[in-house]
Amino acid sequence: MGPVGRQSPAPLPVPMGGSCLLLLFCLRLGASCPQSCQCPDHAGAVAVHCSARDLQEIPRDIPANAVLLKLDANKIARVPNGAFQHLSQLRELDLSQNAIETIGPAAFSGLAGGLRLLDLSHNRIRRIPKDALGKLSAKVRLSHNPLHCECALQEALWGLRLDPDTADDIACHTSVQEEYVGKPLVQALDAGVSFCSVQHKTTDVAMLVTMFGWFAMVVSYIVYYVRRNQEDARRHLEYLKSLPSTPVSKDPLSPAP
Repeated sequence: MGPVGRQSPAPLPVPMGGSCLLLLFCLRLGASCPQSCQCPDHAGAVAVHCSARDLQEIPRDIPANAVLLKLDANKIARVPNGAFQHLSQLRELDLSQNAIETIGPAAFSGLAGGLRLLDLSHNRIRRIPKDALGKLSAKVRLSHNPLHCECALQEALWGLRLDPDTADDIACHTSVQEEYVGKPLVQALDAGVSFCSVQHKTTDVAMLVTMFGWFAMVVSYIVYYVRRNQEDARRHLEYLKSLPSTPVSKDPLSPAP
């Protein structure tokens, strides 16, 4: 018999399931970062950098394992409810230097547990819903916003951790108490000012005005009712007077004079 030639070893089979998982993983990596943003990965922790990208709304395709999200210096005008609810690992959220005017009551739902810093400074925020920031344990920056100092804002800030380095820059652009316009909000609250007392006084005055209106209506109705009865009685009396008087008949049995 002739010498047997060497045969090249057969390639090891690759499981179809493994290749599919690898393909899905690669596709996920390619599609996990919002367009025009950068998403560097450090040991499985993703930092999403979308600063100064002319964004007009918050991207929807932010990776779920993001720990840092920078959306500063854009043109975002509103933060809708549930905008970050899938980002349970997020630690820092920068929304500064935008055009934010509206914040939904549940805008930051899903971030209460882990968020450490929320930057909303340098925007156009006038009002903040009472429940929008209430459950956050994060340090919050609100400086350089045209805030309207009222009871709702005071309640929204109750128990909030304001950044001490920027807290003095939170000022009343407008206010229910005109004497605090342009003055630092935190200093006014620390001094014992209550913007809610004005609302309570306004409510009390409105209630008194309403009660007085009802009382005036009741009195007017009573006066009208009495006058109308008097007029009816007068007309009835005049009618009785206008009736012809009946002559008295003589009794035929009475004796003649």
